[in-house]
Amino acid sequence: MEEVKKLKKKASAFSELVRLIARLRGEDGCPWDRKQTPESMRVYILEEVHELLEAIDSRVPAAICEELGDVMFQVLFLTHIFEERGYFDIGDVARRSTEKMVRRHPHVFGDLKVTGAEDVRMRWHEFKKGEPNHDKTKSLVDTVPRNLPGLLRAYRLTERVARVGFDWPDLDGVIAKAKEEWAELQQAIDAKDQNRIASEIGDLLFAIVNLSRFVRVHPDSALRDAIRRFENRFRYIEETLSKKGHRIEKASLEQMDALWEEAKQMEKKKPLVVNNT
Repeated sequence: MEEVKKLKKKASAFSELVRLIARLRGEDGCPWDRKQTPESMRVYILEEVHELLEAIDSRVPAAICEELGDVMFQVLFLTHIFEERGYFDIGDVARRSTEKMVRRHPHVFGDLKVTGAEDVRMRWHEFKKGEPNHDKTKSLVDTVPRNLPGLLRAYRLTERVARVGFDWPDLDGVIAKAKEEWAELQQAIDAKDQNRIASEIGDLLFAIVNLSRFVRVHPDSALRDAIRRFENRFRYIEETLSKKGHRIEKASLEQMDALWEEAKQMEKKKPLVVNNT
């Protein structure tokens, strides 16, 4: 009985949001909301997803809840536009998602036996091949969306081709390739060939993404963590100088380097927390 009450409460909140969007898009609704199209919403959807990622990185449940709500609003709003045009409604979206997930989890909703999470991961592409709209003539590399951010697209590309055996036999080969690309970049820099430098930087980044995949570290997450460490350390430099009555613009590189190392040492003892408001 308690579970039924919870379900009704969730359904009520969801329905309220759907009705709100219908009101915003109605004849007496908001002029700005009524003006929006799927094309105009692309940028807002992207922004909200990135804000959600930032909230997840913050590990603050309240912030994650709020940003999830914003993403949900975008999804429901976009769905409502297509409903107005007679294509589909939120029920169709939910049903298709449910059907797809059931098809892609035959080890849960069928008789397939798997040995664990890694087995599921390796079989995932095979599950997707069973989709009704799967194009069997499409190249494997075409199954990775072109609009993905560069690091993520590179990661998915190497992951996909590795499933058919196009991969390094061991970690040593991946490391050797990264070193090779680094050496070629240095040669391009020495030659002052800008086009070649750009090309070699791309090759080096691709090699590093491959290395990340091999050691099971997602490159985007690793880069985000590195950026966060950089931001925290730099804020520490700013705050420390400010407390001493110094402006960072007037500080010497030696002073900033010393504070940077101080921040790094503090991180080893405990996570560095600074004011980022």
